[in-house]
Amino acid sequence: MESSQRIHEQSQDAVLLREIHLAKNIQQRLLNGAKPLLSNGAISGISLPARIIGGDYFDFYPLPDGRLRLIIGDVMGKGIPAAMLMILTRGAFRSAAESTAGPGETLTAMNNALYGDLRTLNSFVTVCCADWDPSSGQFIYANGGHNAPILVRTDTEATELPTLNGIMLGGLPGQAYDEKEIHLKASDLLFFYTDGVVEAQNRASEMYNLERLLSLLHSHADKPIAEIENTVVRTLEEYTEGLPQRDDITIVMLKMGNHLGEDLSDTAP
Repeated sequence: MESSQRIHEQSQDAVLLREIHLAKNIQQRLLNGAKPLLSNGAISGISLPARIIGGDYFDFYPLPDGRLRLIIGDVMGKGIPAAMLMILTRGAFRSAAESTAGPGETLTAMNNALYGDLRTLNSFVTVCCADWDPSSGQFIYANGGHNAPILVRTDTEATELPTLNGIMLGGLPGQAYDEKEIHLKASDLLFFYTDGVVEAQNRASEMYNLERLLSLLHSHADKPIAEIENTVVRTLEEYTEGLPQRDDITIVMLKMGNHLGEDLSDTAP
């Protein structure tokens, strides 16, 4: 009898493991879909879960006027529960992106759609949403409790963009999210990330931290976007000295091309 019960439990464990890996494959296909092809710029995104599946999220949505709407998010928690909420967040973004005028309205619509479910589950999602026009350099963003994007220019230090005070999705109902606008110059890089980047720890329990990230980005600002992504990931692996990953790590980058008009050449954020 005990042997039969043990075989049954092992069979159930095998089924559960297969379903978890199936969920991972679904999540990775959603996160690693075809990236938009841009005539004057480049974009990339990567997500490395701390467990088999994670709760970080990024997405790109091409708009009819040639702009690109993008989002990065971090669901509270890890593993399967966070991954389920990540799928809800993706659905809310895709629906809102089709019907809203800008990033602020997008986050407002997402919060309205997700608030009830997030409160029922006692969870929340931090997000940063932006519209980018590669042809003009216009960049408009809104923030819901997420890390501010980092602007990297080859002729200046890397800096965080001005902070917006929007709260996380699921924090309060009926929120309106403000926007800020900057204009990007040729070869400018914008770097979006989740907490797992700056909170990665070495064996002395020291965090990677924002200052180290800013320095790394500035020193590699002139490199192709894929090379910068690989450098950040490799540097984090070296810094953590082989320790298990503590949190999901997600990075989104966009980089202007070299064909901007002269009217944007001296514009600052």
